[in-house]
Amino acid sequence: MESETTDMSRKKRVGILALQGAFAEHALSLQKLEAEAIAIRQPHEVKRLDGLIIPGGETTTISYLMMAYGFTKLLKEVSLKGFPIFGTCAGMILLAKNVPGLNTDTIGVMDIKVERNSFGRQVNSFEIPLHISVLGEVPYPAVFVRAPVMLEAKPEVQILATLPAGTPVAARQGNLLVSAFHPELTSDQRFHSYFLNIIAECS
Repeated sequence: MESETTDMSRKKRVGILALQGAFAEHALSLQKLEAEAIAIRQPHEVKRLDGLIIPGGETTTISYLMMAYGFTKLLKEVSLKGFPIFGTCAGMILLAKNVPGLNTDTIGVMDIKVERNSFGRQVNSFEIPLHISVLGEVPYPAVFVRAPVMLEAKPEVQILATLPAGTPVAARQGNLLVSAFHPELTSDQRFHSYFLNIIAECS
């Protein structure tokens, strides 16, 4: 019992894949929630983590780097065993099983079909308040930057957020969490806190 209590009380060790993209901002959000944020650049570092965030960035570049460093196969294996992974923007694309037009290898473990760059270029970025029931009644300020969207999701995928027109932009499937928006670009830490709750459930 003593070792179990110690494990539950320690800070959660959350890695941010730091090959390319907005990993520093995720670290700041996690630190505000008193989690231990660790920049991950080598596959062997994953074994000491409680969960991992795959940040936004350039999907093709991240995919090639993941293959080159040996992350792709490893993350697929550990995710299928229940290891929590949170993919934001490009991270959502890399977790999806179906990404039309993407000609690089991905982790491909979440039962969703994703369309890349659905809202145009970076100049078309926008912020919109979304009602996300798992985060409470207060709308969440979702920031979209060259964002993808979900075109399809299997029944086992729980849709967490949609745009006003009904397009899904956040979802969970067991130990996997994805968002088309960038929760690290807002001062609202509720989405990161939700991922920490998933880690606690899976531990």
